[in-house]
Amino acid sequence: MNALVATNRNFKLAARLLGLDSKLEKSLLIPFREIKVECTIPKDDGTLASFVGFRVQHDNARGPMKGGIRYHPEVDPDEVNALAQLMTWKTAVANIPYGGAKGGIGCDPGELSNSELERLTRVFTQKIHDLIGIHTDVPAPDMGTGPQTMAWILDEYSKFHGYSPAVVTGKPIDLGGSLGRDAATGRGVLFATEALLNEHGKSISGQRFVIQGFGNVGSWAAQLISENGGKIVAVSDITGAIKNSKGLDIPSLLNHAKENRGVKGFKGADPIDPNTILIEDCDILIPAALGGVINRDNANEIKAKFIIEAANHPTDPEADEILSKKGVVILPDIYANSGGVTVSYFEWVQNIQGFMWDEEKVNNELKTYMTRGFRDVKEMCKTHNCDLRMGAFTLGVNRVARATVLRGWEA
Repeated sequence: MNALVATNRNFKLAARLLGLDSKLEKSLLIPFREIKVECTIPKDDGTLASFVGFRVQHDNARGPMKGGIRYHPEVDPDEVNALAQLMTWKTAVANIPYGGAKGGIGCDPGELSNSELERLTRVFTQKIHDLIGIHTDVPAPDMGTGPQTMAWILDEYSKFHGYSPAVVTGKPIDLGGSLGRDAATGRGVLFATEALLNEHGKSISGQRFVIQGFGNVGSWAAQLISENGGKIVAVSDITGAIKNSKGLDIPSLLNHAKENRGVKGFKGADPIDPNTILIEDCDILIPAALGGVINRDNANEIKAKFIIEAANHPTDPEADEILSKKGVVILPDIYANSGGVTVSYFEWVQNIQGFMWDEEKVNNELKTYMTRGFRDVKEMCKTHNCDLRMGAFTLGVNRVARATVLRGWEA
């Protein structure tokens, strides 16, 4: 099931639970604005190349729109729409004053030189600079982009609007990026897992974890979980999958993955088939890679008691039903991976104030937000007698709906 269908389905279920008016429901689904621009740049060899850049701005009832910019050859408009909408609910669940957006450029960043990427980013920024802004829409990095991309956007935007560090987040520290931003999503996953286990009278220490995906989120989650006494028994990434039922030595694995650009060939573990990673024996499964990986074909074989969704929409709705019948508890993506956008909010706040925090303050504030977020989701679960996913969706949708009605937009 594609991302947009699944997101719309969850939204409609939440709207029904909340008893939303059908006109309001419709207006909440329709994006505020969709932007599509042509970006032509001279390549290093002097030839011209054209790319399509776009931005979907979904909702701004609760504040400026917020969401990543991805550089990827197959940018699917439906997926971008779904991710923009998901950001609207995610920022509302986290209770930060933003709406949702998403965008990017249809290109293969691996095929472009650094100077070509810079020219492309600057042309894209020139085309959308009057549609983004500190109090309008604040982009961030996503697949195929990073701090350097944000630095170029900031510089190009500032040519038109004066120095504006708060126009993007995920910047290099030297240009007003926040300490703790790099680890934020993974650290948020740690705090979310702690809150969930707490609820069940357990702690991270002694639990066995399997992590699919060893990029930024997966590797930080692994490091922080193992520092807190969790035992990581298997991980996988694009290069392959490895397992050690006694627990992987995470510091050594992090070094190996850095040097070899992946986990494959790590000495302290046995290689396994990457397709079996999700059904390995463990207490807690953390999908931290792609969407749609847990589906009706493998849901019955999953042995974990808890699933923490560090990736965006890793679980298909069909798998959701199978797993809930088995008694598996799923912590949904719109809460579990909101650590990144929460620390992006902290970065924006620091830029606006012109006053930077130390890393300890960033991490403490993140813990406060994640812990409170879990409590709020559980409240909604009790009110509407639903699972955690619907608890999170009703919480997010309700906050956006209330803001919309209060602003007098439901006519």
